[in-house]
Amino acid sequence: MRHRNAGFKLGRNTSHRRALLRNLVTSVIIEDRVLTTVAKAKAVRPLVEKMITLGKKGDLHSRRQALSFLMTDASVERLFDTVAPRYGDRQGGYLRIVRAGFRQGDGGETAFIELLGAEKQLEVKKQKRDEIKAKKRAELEKQLEESKKEEGGEEAA
Repeated sequence: MRHRNAGFKLGRNTSHRRALLRNLVTSVIIEDRVLTTVAKAKAVRPLVEKMITLGKKGDLHSRRQALSFLMTDASVERLFDTVAPRYGDRQGGYLRIVRAGFRQGDGGETAFIELLGAEKQLEVKKQKRDEIKAKKRAELEKQLEESKKEEGGEEAA
């Protein structure tokens, strides 16, 4: 019987599970959106919400608590400067878990865990990625054309 056994063990020992969840919380705060399994997303949701609540308090003690949990100083800066002020009038419910199908290798059910209100930032990131891909594609096509011209010139000589 599992009476009063709350929480997710995720098939790991305590230190491994703690490290995994700390890394996931840090990634969600830095990236705004992370692809992971459904169980990990459900396990990390209360931790991210607690960090955002600390960010909303904004005092020194809250900053030190966040520093003790999050993995990088940059994530703490982002939490207190950009993420937490986004939810000033909201009392919880800062995250969305969107199921994203099944993984190819082992069939694990995946999900995106994302911060609400981050759609603009995610759209900007997507546009930057698309621009970089278009530049790379144009460079490759240019190189292919040059190599075809060189091959054509050698055969004629």
